[in-house]
Amino acid sequence: MKERILDAADRLFYSQAIRAVGVDAVAAEAGISKRTLYNHYASKDELITAYLVRRGAQVATPEGPALEQILGVFDNLASWFGSKRFRGCPFVNAMAELSGDRQHPAVPITMALKKRRVQAFEKQLRALHVAGAPALAQQLAILFEGAIAVSLVRGGDPKVAESARAAACVLLDAAGVKTQ
Repeated sequence: MKERILDAADRLFYSQAIRAVGVDAVAAEAGISKRTLYNHYASKDELITAYLVRRGAQVATPEGPALEQILGVFDNLASWFGSKRFRGCPFVNAMAELSGDRQHPAVPITMALKKRRVQAFEKQLRALHVAGAPALAQQLAILFEGAIAVSLVRGGDPKVAESARAAACVLLDAAGVKTQ
């Protein structure tokens, strides 16, 4: 039942916005009563938190050697941007909606996910023996996040991901990693 509720919450929260969707709508989308929803999630904030935790668990790193993993992240963006469902980063969207409440339980979940992205880049860069891996990992994460924001503004333009990938290659080449 929890998965059914989370499936409904995911569809609605991502497509319509967290604050715009009430628990009545989530319950209706899941085909259950509001009481049943509250039996599984005591509050909307608990549901929001569970939604983001599950979204975070679905974030995967591409397979392969370190360089392929790094560039694969940008390649994956292109297909996401081109999908009809693309509505930006669900975590950034949540942070924007919850910006007045820095104590909301969704805030540390989002911060941890973004930190994991930087850590993944850093791990891959260390495997490539890149000096200054922490700084370059942060730069790659900024490219990644910026590509999502720019593509959202441009209506889901996959070419933004291609530009971000090209910029990542410039940074990697400058760090001594041959990308071609």
